[in-house]
Amino acid sequence: MEGERSKKILFAVQGEGRGHLTQAITLYKMLTEAGYDVCCIMVGSSENRKLPDFFYTRVQAPVIQFQSPNFVTDAKMKTIKIWPSIYKTAFRLGRYIKSIRLFRETVEKYKPDAIINFYEPVVGLSNFFKKPPCPVICVAHQYIYHHPGFEFPEGRALDRMSLKNFTELTAIGAIKRLGISFYPLNNYPSKNIIIVPPLLRDAVFEANVTEGGYLLIYLLNKGYSDDIIAWHNAHPETELHCFTDRTDVDDVLKYDGTLYFHKINDKKFLDLMAGAKGFISTAGFESVCEAMYLGKPVLMVPVEGHFEQFCNSRDAAKAGAGIYDSAFNISKLLNYLPNYNPNNKEFQKWVNSAFVKVLNEINKTLSFN
Repeated sequence: MEGERSKKILFAVQGEGRGHLTQAITLYKMLTEAGYDVCCIMVGSSENRKLPDFFYTRVQAPVIQFQSPNFVTDAKMKTIKIWPSIYKTAFRLGRYIKSIRLFRETVEKYKPDAIINFYEPVVGLSNFFKKPPCPVICVAHQYIYHHPGFEFPEGRALDRMSLKNFTELTAIGAIKRLGISFYPLNNYPSKNIIIVPPLLRDAVFEANVTEGGYLLIYLLNKGYSDDIIAWHNAHPETELHCFTDRTDVDDVLKYDGTLYFHKINDKKFLDLMAGAKGFISTAGFESVCEAMYLGKPVLMVPVEGHFEQFCNSRDAAKAGAGIYDSAFNISKLLNYLPNYNPNNKEFQKWVNSAFVKVLNEINKTLSFN
């Protein structure tokens, strides 16, 4: 890009989970090193989620938050309730219209050469009512759901249709969809889907992998803490380190000599991941990919009612990540450990190709504008 103005890119990120934020950080670094100017990052979230501190420390661009649709959970913060989520979205439509207006005003202010959307529905809604002023590229694991090579679990046709429709909503107006996958697949031109490897942060590649005597747990929904405590009380000999968004955890909360609750911290989490003998999570895509790259067996427990995580758990197990269950039956993971084969060389090779593949797709898009 020597001798010409750096092309400006605006990010829009669905900020409810850690995965899209981490992918945005990785792509931010990749693009800025390639000479692009990430001029602004807009993050959609709810009042229930605080944007993690690590996000602000990893990016230098201005960060603007706005209200975005999200799921409603039960009183115990464990189960996703679909119909209340729909009602809440309809009830708060006025807030989301304001978010659309803020998004358009921000685009007008920065005048980017392209928008990269990490599964944020407000961008799709905005594009539905008005054509975007520049190319939009969508980046997320969920776009693989529209690929004929992806195998959905049998049954649950309504859930499948709802998930695909929501994913389609986020991509309205996009000229290209980068579908992040556990494994290579052919591109799907009729849907503008390009299959790309996971976008893992640099620290994963630099991690010092060992095998400690503890298990690592990541809980997005704090209500599952009671399940962890219940299993721990029956098996106090197993050391557990659990990352959670519980408000009573400032840094680390020592429950007793073998159970620790940690405030979400990306560096600390990865350090403990690198030394764990196994990993337990609610089947979020990004953390499972990190465990696979580091050769750590995973027990995936999808949040009840979260069909996307249900699909992730089956797809990841097929790719060799580990096993899944409907509850935090940690004993199942302990019994699985002797049978786990960390033959992750092909997965590592796939992930290591991400920089070239993703940057090439963005370069091709921007070279025509």
